[in-house]
Amino acid sequence: MSKLESIVLEAPTESNKVLLHSCCAPCAGDVMERMVNAGIDITVFFYNPNIHPEKEYLIRKEENIRFAEKLGIPFIDADYDTKNWFERVKGLEWEPERGERCTACFDMRFERTALYAHENGFDAITSCLGISRWKNMDQINDCGVRAASRYPDVTYWTFNWRKQGGSQRMVELAKRERFYQQEYCGCIYSLRDTNRWRVKNDRPRIEIGVQFYGMDGTE
Repeated sequence: MSKLESIVLEAPTESNKVLLHSCCAPCAGDVMERMVNAGIDITVFFYNPNIHPEKEYLIRKEENIRFAEKLGIPFIDADYDTKNWFERVKGLEWEPERGERCTACFDMRFERTALYAHENGFDAITSCLGISRWKNMDQINDCGVRAASRYPDVTYWTFNWRKQGGSQRMVELAKRERFYQQEYCGCIYSLRDTNRWRVKNDRPRIEIGVQFYGMDGTE
């Protein structure tokens, strides 16, 4: 069996419809492919006002659209309301990754996802954010469950997308599809802290929009 072949999935609700909050193509790619292979009726919801700068946001969004179109998956392009995001995380600018700022960020994005699901006939939502080993799965699931609990007709699917090699398949698929390879989580504070670490360790600062998986000579 190929490493990219999907494990057996079943949607958490009888409707077989799932609204997937996606942050980017590399994280969402394996999740999207697994759901399609399992016959789940998936729609991608792209709501990420945290991503900075706008050039980075647009690259990540367009890569996600490209793969959604390849798989024949509907793609919902939500607002880039950065002003609201900065207001939401005000006072948390120096929180570390996985800290309170990330919780506020996840809450905001999942609340919008759950609202869209409630208003458009989706009884299940989930997110690909937890597939990354850099994220706290419990933190993400807690935020998702909290957002879905606002609506009696919406459930958050707490499936562990890292399960049975999901993180490794994510990387393999990103190389196969030559996705844009982001080098920080997404927000301005993540970019700041990543560049501070890079300078301290004599590494070049991040250049936006230059690196794609598989384009550096690796396979």
